[in-house]
Amino acid sequence: MSDRPHALGLTRFRRVTPSRATGAVLLLVAVAGPLWLSDFWLQAGLFAMAAVVGAIGLTLLVGVAGQLSLGHAFFLGVGAYTYTLLAGGREGEMSGFGLPPVLALIAAAVVSGAAGAVFSPIAGRLRGIYLGLASLGLVFLGRHVWLNADDVTGGYNGRTVEAFAVPGFSFSDENPDYLAVLGTPFEDLHRLWYLFLVIALLAGFLGRGIKAGRAGRAMAGVRDGETAAASVGIQVARVKATAFTVSSVYAGIAGALTALAFGRIAPDSFALTVSIDYLVMIVLGGAGSIAGASAGAVFVSVLPLLLVQYSSQLPFLSAAGSGGLDAATLSRFVYGVAIIAVLIFLRGGLSGALRRVGIRTERTGGPARSTRPAERSSLKETTP
Repeated sequence: MSDRPHALGLTRFRRVTPSRATGAVLLLVAVAGPLWLSDFWLQAGLFAMAAVVGAIGLTLLVGVAGQLSLGHAFFLGVGAYTYTLLAGGREGEMSGFGLPPVLALIAAAVVSGAAGAVFSPIAGRLRGIYLGLASLGLVFLGRHVWLNADDVTGGYNGRTVEAFAVPGFSFSDENPDYLAVLGTPFEDLHRLWYLFLVIALLAGFLGRGIKAGRAGRAMAGVRDGETAAASVGIQVARVKATAFTVSSVYAGIAGALTALAFGRIAPDSFALTVSIDYLVMIVLGGAGSIAGASAGAVFVSVLPLLLVQYSSQLPFLSAAGSGGLDAATLSRFVYGVAIIAVLIFLRGGLSGALRRVGIRTERTGGPARSTRPAERSSLKETTP
């Protein structure tokens, strides 16, 4: 009996410390990244962190709540165009309100969340593929609006995006016009890196809290069985509405970040393929996993950029539009192969694979084996 607290304490140490150590290393690399990364990698990092925010929102909806959505690109577009309209000034014949960018970013989250709440009654009545098809209609509706509301969106050519700023500091090359840290000039990409990093970390923290809290348990109950969930007092329609609203808020923020990373937005930035990309992110990472969705988002968003950047060194790649195998097409092939491999060999995605590796390590790690079910029962039997 005297060894039991020590064994359980060692188990807890083994479970927690490696993940915390890995997270600390990744955070340190992310914080120090702008000091040594080139502009290409900084730009890729911005796209990746924006995708992380959107993927966390989608995995809460699809993986935790079990609600299939093909309309994530629509809510991304709502957030992007809301920020651009409110933060930007008049641009030719296009409208602009010139609000502080902080307020515009908050408004992007609110307006996108409101759009999700408006759609939630439909989500409450549908499930499975029918819900997916209904949400798919949002993408086509959004594309029609983005193309035809010229005075707001700029139509097919799009419009430029106002740089982010807070009172007294700009995340562009203005105010101050020169900033250096440890001898490294901090220009717009360097400054935006830290803004995106803070938002991505906050999104992950809140996502884990939602998943582990009462709302997350209710969403999981609806996912596992709506009838059973209703029988224990869970209001299924309200839970579905909450899941869609929360996911839409995440998407709105991700859309605004994507607009800031691009510097210019157009309707093609929020096409159906974007919704598919986000589904690929959460499937590869493991639906319902915050860390898995983040890893999948980095992979899916960075891979096409890498292929384009190094296409000249890959002899089998052709220029876009030439009719051959270009970088974008190859990335789709890689996604397809990766999804098939995950579904066949890595059920649960990358996060599920890592959990299984952790369990095997735990079972072969000496004192940590005392937490297996059979040994826990024997401990209980000997406990006075």
